[in-house]
Amino acid sequence: MTDDPHDRPGGNKARITLGTSPPRLPRPSNSVIGIGLMVLAGLNFVAVTAIVKHVGTDLPPAEAAFLRYLLGLAFVIPMLKPMLAARIGKRDLALFSVRGAFHTVAVICWFYAMTQITIAEVTAMNYLVPVYVTIGAALFLGERFEWGRAAAVAAAFAGTLVILRPGLREVTPGHAAMIVTALGFAVSYLLAKRLSDNMSAAAIVGMLSVCVTIGLAPFAIAVWVAPTVSQLLWMLLVAFFATAAHYSMTLAFRYAEISTVQPATFLQLVWATLLGALAFGEPADIWVIVGGAVIIAAASLATLREAAAARR
Repeated sequence: MTDDPHDRPGGNKARITLGTSPPRLPRPSNSVIGIGLMVLAGLNFVAVTAIVKHVGTDLPPAEAAFLRYLLGLAFVIPMLKPMLAARIGKRDLALFSVRGAFHTVAVICWFYAMTQITIAEVTAMNYLVPVYVTIGAALFLGERFEWGRAAAVAAAFAGTLVILRPGLREVTPGHAAMIVTALGFAVSYLLAKRLSDNMSAAAIVGMLSVCVTIGLAPFAIAVWVAPTVSQLLWMLLVAFFATAAHYSMTLAFRYAEISTVQPATFLQLVWATLLGALAFGEPADIWVIVGGAVIIAAASLATLREAAAARR
């Protein structure tokens, strides 16, 4: 069930109208639900990380990314009705296309980084995304940037810096790829927030899958290696968890502002670090533990503040 008005009785005709964008959908407001949905999205993203790490370098990053999105189109089928029912204007088409381009580059770089650096490092550097997103939301989307949210984001960013220790370690191609990934995903999430004003979550996630699949195709063809049945099955599982993650994330944006739900994503570091240590022999050092503690404290502070505000 979606929030799209065309899914309601009397409004189920599937049509795409080019022209001006439709009126904004009513936005429910519940920060606690939004934070919970973002936590769920984080768990799904960690599952994606585990599978991609398991597959390793057997497939070129661009091809692995393409297979993930191509196979993921199977999970878009239930989203066809809201996608067709959505009245997509020229402005929305432009936003979908730009989002797809940025997301395509970010996905390729992320798959590459997973073959070069540890899960904990990939996850830690991904925390640049919510920092960029929260700042971008304040600058370009007009969201409030209250001191509580600012303090939570600043503390989480400080915890990430403790983990990365810039200037005290070598910057590898994997780290550089994650910097590009963070920028690309930040732009993608900001555009998702803008699109969520008048599009259902199903339409947004479905259009992302279609746009990124098309964008990845030429990169995958250039480095194509015949995949095995096992690799295809793993990529299908990646597609399932990734689609669930994006759907949960998009729903979270409908219930709360970006700066409210983003601190909850910092909990991914705990799960990713445990995963790396238990499944891939990547023990966490003291800096990861200290930085993770700072991040958890920041996320907890933001969650408690929003829960108290919701009760009031």
